[in-house]
Amino acid sequence: MALPSQLRQGQLAGKQQPPRSTAAAVIAAPRLVQQQRQQQLALMRAAAAADASVSVDQTLNPLVASLSVSKTMALTDLARSMKESGIDVIGLAAGEPDFDTPEEIVDAGIEALRDGFTRYTPNTGTSKLRQAIVDKLKAGSAWLWLAVCPSSATAAPNTGTSKLRQAIVDKLKVDNGLEYSPDEIVVSNGAKQAIWQGLLATVSPGDEVIIPAPYWVSYPEMARLAGANPVVVPTSAEQGFLMSPEQLEAALTPKSRLLILCTPSNPTGAVYPAEHLEALAKVVARHPRLLVMSDEIYESICYEPARHVSFAGLPDMWGRTLTVNGFSKAYAMTGWRLGYLAAPKHFAKAAAAIQSQSTSGASSIAQQAALAALALGPRGGKPVAQMVAAFRERRDYVVERLQQIPGVKLAEPQGAFYVLPDMSAFFGPGVEAKGYGPIPDADALAMYLIQQAHVALVPGDAFGAPECIRISYAASMATLKEALDRLVRALQPDVFTRSS
Repeated sequence: MALPSQLRQGQLAGKQQPPRSTAAAVIAAPRLVQQQRQQQLALMRAAAAADASVSVDQTLNPLVASLSVSKTMALTDLARSMKESGIDVIGLAAGEPDFDTPEEIVDAGIEALRDGFTRYTPNTGTSKLRQAIVDKLKAGSAWLWLAVCPSSATAAPNTGTSKLRQAIVDKLKVDNGLEYSPDEIVVSNGAKQAIWQGLLATVSPGDEVIIPAPYWVSYPEMARLAGANPVVVPTSAEQGFLMSPEQLEAALTPKSRLLILCTPSNPTGAVYPAEHLEALAKVVARHPRLLVMSDEIYESICYEPARHVSFAGLPDMWGRTLTVNGFSKAYAMTGWRLGYLAAPKHFAKAAAAIQSQSTSGASSIAQQAALAALALGPRGGKPVAQMVAAFRERRDYVVERLQQIPGVKLAEPQGAFYVLPDMSAFFGPGVEAKGYGPIPDADALAMYLIQQAHVALVPGDAFGAPECIRISYAASMATLKEALDRLVRALQPDVFTRSS
């Protein structure tokens, strides 16, 4: 029976309205909750405004308060923002290969998803991957295909998936001539995490960390966060950006705990020859407390005749070396976030404990993809060889073009995909760019180049090289040609004036 219109409209004076239906109540309940929350929020804001004299202590940990943001990321973000606003900016700031991840690796990641391999893995990586990495580090006459052999999948408590750790063992054996067991491998969320955990595991407050400059931007900041003091040892283009044994000896004190070496180097592209590393190792051997962290993330990107040598493979250095590597650079897997630490068991165990209380294990999908990466063969097989050949062609082109610019000085990189030219001829006290303004330092020069030439580069002070600018040539030849054309125009001698 139809209800009277007055009842339908809820307007029967003096009469109690019928109860709502269950459905209507369900619909109305969330609205009521939302209204109550809004009222509570309004009351909280009013109370805070009424008692403005009471403020929250916003003090930060002093170690964090002094932490600086990576200039590499800052310049990359600025370039991206300018692009989004319609400006044609060429980004040569980021340290990221421009190639796609090889198809075999992508397929393995997709297969892992479809197979439901999406749960937690052991903390420090699958045992199969860790074993493959170990074998990769140990010299062998042929590639060991354990990276994809199901029989090698044995679990290891709190140490990562057995398959991945086994694959890492294999990789270290074949590619680097290093002998490890899976429980000496810690698979992490990128090589940066491996470095950080290695630092936390080895240094104590007040210890000194020796860092040759130019250096990767995060080394000094990580040392400070760990409570240690970074001791920077400057090198020059004239010495190939290689720290000498004499410089190392002079930098050491009773507080020296860790030496960080990166070869091939970010940001210089320098590669330490075997004989040079052996000379450094002799210095290290005289100091029982000194450990070495060898950052080898660019090991596969070397240009002949340069050859990568693992520091842990030098006489008497295995027991005091923490080797860091990963998949981002060689395999174009930056977004997969997967790296690893290979170290004597007591150091690896400490790093694993840190990881268990922070991020826990790395992505299960990325670990399966890494197995496929290691199965490509020694040094990454054909896909990596093709990328390295392209990088070499780009290196040759960029170096040739830079050498044609008056005032630019550089050391030819032997690895990685960076060049770090000395650009001090274009900035300093009294230097101005016509129509732009003062260029007092490398930071100002980088801003001038991104604003006027629309090319994003990273100022060298971020790397401990204030006279330099870092250029990444991880871009297509067409992009590099356009970028160098713009730089040549922006760096013409008649553009700059220097007042006395």
